[in-house]
Amino acid sequence: MKRTINTKKAPAAIGPYSQAIEVDGTLYISGQVPIDPATSKIVEGGIKEQTEQVMKNIEAILDEAGYDFSNVVKSTCLLSDMSNFGGMNEVYGARYKQNPPARAAFAVKELPLNVLVEIETIACL
Repeated sequence: MKRTINTKKAPAAIGPYSQAIEVDGTLYISGQVPIDPATSKIVEGGIKEQTEQVMKNIEAILDEAGYDFSNVVKSTCLLSDMSNFGGMNEVYGARYKQNPPARAAFAVKELPLNVLVEIETIACL
């Protein structure tokens, strides 16, 4: 059974997609960008501040669906530039101190709203 996940504690979708979809105990979270849901604006600062907001958005969606970071099995990290990898990795790694998920990280030409980072996540119960 397919269940749509939506929370006001994460930014609303800015296109024709859902924050997350759960199917048979697997949660697929759409790519999250560093928008503060309280202001609907991109957080100020560099890659660390932006990654922190992305991780907060992911956490809010996980929580709404009844999951947490220990349930995450795969992340895809999109960066505006690979020079941002170290800062992103530091903040990202703080959420996954033990048994980190599988992950891919790569730079793309451009991200929505000209942000520095976007992360999509898959979690399983």
